[in-house]
Amino acid sequence: MTSPDRLLAFAAMSFLLIIVPGPSVLFVIGRALAHGRRAALTTVVGNTLGAYTLVIAVALGVGTIVERSALVFTALKLAGAAYLVYLGVRAVRERRSLRAEFAAEGDGAAARRGLRTLWEGYVVGVTNPKTIVFFAAVLPQFIDRAQGHVTLQMLLLGLVFNAIALTLDSVWGLVAAGARGWFARSPRRLSAIGGFGGFAMIGLGVTVAATGRTD
Repeated sequence: MTSPDRLLAFAAMSFLLIIVPGPSVLFVIGRALAHGRRAALTTVVGNTLGAYTLVIAVALGVGTIVERSALVFTALKLAGAAYLVYLGVRAVRERRSLRAEFAAEGDGAAARRGLRTLWEGYVVGVTNPKTIVFFAAVLPQFIDRAQGHVTLQMLLLGLVFNAIALTLDSVWGLVAAGARGWFARSPRRLSAIGGFGGFAMIGLGVTVAATGRTD
């Protein structure tokens, strides 16, 4: 299996990548400000599941196709960007309903929104261009082929990455959710932060679509 020094080196590189806010982190912060702590943490779980789907894809060889094919990579990138824009537009349109949602967080409505929030987080996580490139290009470099069990080594390294991402993204979400209480004291402020979060997601989607590899 993977040696401890390779695990530590991969963990350090993963930490440096994750600590810099990317599409997933910014999306979690937006969910936290708009819908609170539960939505933020549910989004983090969805993001993590999406990221680990990429790990499985790389371990099975699909990641090589994505990394080498500009067409496939661009298609995934644009799909993720379009979804972010869609969520942003929806957030802007629904911003005036945030006050009612805040008051009803403890009832069954919040629980019913959980699966939708989980799915939204998953889609953003599985189409995150930064994570796709990292897993496809970097993950194989930390595999010790002499030890065998290459697929298992990749899956193990992916668990290390996702454990770090789950921890750091949860911190971002909890901090943002804590600030939401101040906005909730004023319907106007809460509506404004909902609109800001929506426009931020739209801008993030446009940025994701416009950046990255062009080869």
